[in-house]
Order: sequence, then C-alpha cells, then structure tokens
Amino acid sequence: MTIEAWRITGQSQIDSYVGRWVEVAVTLINTLSVDRAHGRRLQPPADRSARLSAIGAKAGELSPRGPVTAADADGLAEVAAELRPVFGPAPQLGALNAALTRHGAVPHVQGDPPVLTFHREDAGLVDAWAASAATALAMVIGVGQGVRLRSCEADGCDLVFFDVTRNASRRFCGLSCQNRAKASAYRARRRA
Repeated sequence: MTIEAWRITGQSQIDSYVGRWVEVAVTLINTLSVDRAHGRRLQPPADRSARLSAIGAKAGELSPRGPVTAADADGLAEVAAELRPVFGPAPQLGALNAALTRHGAVPHVQGDPPVLTFHREDAGLVDAWAASAATALAMVIGVGQGVRLRSCEADGCDLVFFDVTRNASRRFCGLSCQNRAKASAYRARRRA
C-alpha cells in the first residue's frame, strides 16, 4: 500500500492558480481597504485617482488582463471590501457566496494553451478578478485549509495574508508586527 506524501505531513497542496488568486485577493484587500497596518493608521485610497494609482502600480503583477481604468479601480475597491470578511478566525461564508454569485463565478476554459478560469468569457476586469479570487478563496476553505486565510494578530494591524507555512502557524503579517507584539508582551511581563 502506498501512502500519499500529503497524508504524512498533513499539508494540503494548493495549486498555483488558486495560490495566485488568493494572493490577488490579499493584495486588493491590503491595498484598498485596510486602515491600520504595522501599528499605524492608514488612509485607504478614497477617490478614483488614488485607487487607480494604488492598484495600477500592482495590476501588472496581479494579472496581465489589460490596463486598469479608474472605474475598474473603484470596482476593485468594492471587491476588496466584499472579500475582507473571509479572512480571520471566523470567515463569513455568506459574504463569500454572495461575491461568487454577484460576479458570476463559473468554470470556463479559454486561451491557447487552454487555461481553466472561473469567470464568464465576456466578464469585465472587475468581475473576472472578483470571480477568480472568490473562487480561489472558496477552494482553500473547501479543502479544509480556511485557517490559512489569516489577519494579523498584532495590535494596530488589520493586514491579511495567506499562511503558506507547513503547519499553518503564522500569526503576523510580517516581522515588524511580530517584533512589535513580542516587545509589547515582554514589557507587559516586566511590569507584572
């Protein structure tokens, strides 16, 4: 009898398509909807030009689907707000299901070589990104790995991240928040 490697380690494999679109969701949320990061207040881009500037710089690395317009940037800000409740200790599956329905998430094979996507062939950029990102989040949750969709546990930080560590034990968005939390805990112990 052969035992598959993933059964030994307990680590599920997330394919590159799913991982890429989860990272797109993380980038959208952290860029367009977070108002606290690393212990500091942020001002999420509030107008069209600021949103376009914030997301336009990252659009090429997110998806080469074409240029992002100002209207797309506004739509992506709404998508970021829609997907934010999926991250954290109690993911709101109703919000995820609503996003899947609203943006018309359907499997579709397109291109040469053929690629499986999760949006209609005629979908605009916002619906295509939203449907693909929401489907990827649903796939991660659906295979029992929803715990990997995390939000930073440091005080004063609302950034989200996709935990790809072997044992899904990451608690902070990065080293700066981890160091702040450890220093704060150390000071609290010293006072006590």
